[in-house]
Amino acid sequence: MADPDRPAVAPCAGVVLAAGAGTRYGKPKVLAEDGAWLRATVTALRDGGCDPVIVVLGATGPTPRIVDLPPGARHVWAADWATGMSASLRAGLIAAAGTPARYAAIMPVDTPDVGADVVARVLAAALASPSGLARAVFHDTPGHPVVIAHKHWNAVCGSAAGDSGARTYLTGRKDMVCVTCDDLATGVDRDFPATTAR
Repeated sequence: MADPDRPAVAPCAGVVLAAGAGTRYGKPKVLAEDGAWLRATVTALRDGGCDPVIVVLGATGPTPRIVDLPPGARHVWAADWATGMSASLRAGLIAAAGTPARYAAIMPVDTPDVGADVVARVLAAALASPSGLARAVFHDTPGHPVVIAHKHWNAVCGSAAGDSGARTYLTGRKDMVCVTCDDLATGVDRDFPATTAR
């Protein structure tokens, strides 16, 4: 549940992108470490100021039968999940549009060390910016979460294709606020199990 002391203005939905098959990981990452990554991501978004938190499912099927969905999290299924991250992003933003949210904080399920402090910092930057756009940056590398104001959602959905997600719309925008967060997390995407030799 969101912090009751946080002002109830410009509500932000958390969107967890968790639809992929996790081919390199060996199974859908929503199931990684018995669901620990999913729980960590939902907690980071919720405790960072997001309500509701929406988990986008795909490869695991339209219902969370094999996914241990954290209490309080909603789910939506991206039927076209196999076409890439753009399908998950669209499904998540469409679901968020059915809530009072005016912002969406987008997080993939495979950045488990990104916590609520990162989410809160990036969300605060987006709320303070006229553009309503902010993203975490780790050691000069763009990362997640990405916070997107409602006024951009249609354009983001329209431009997203394949695995690019929001990148096509956001690349080169001079009104994106980049928020340094490498003092709080690595922001590294986990593509392989920790025991896999590469």
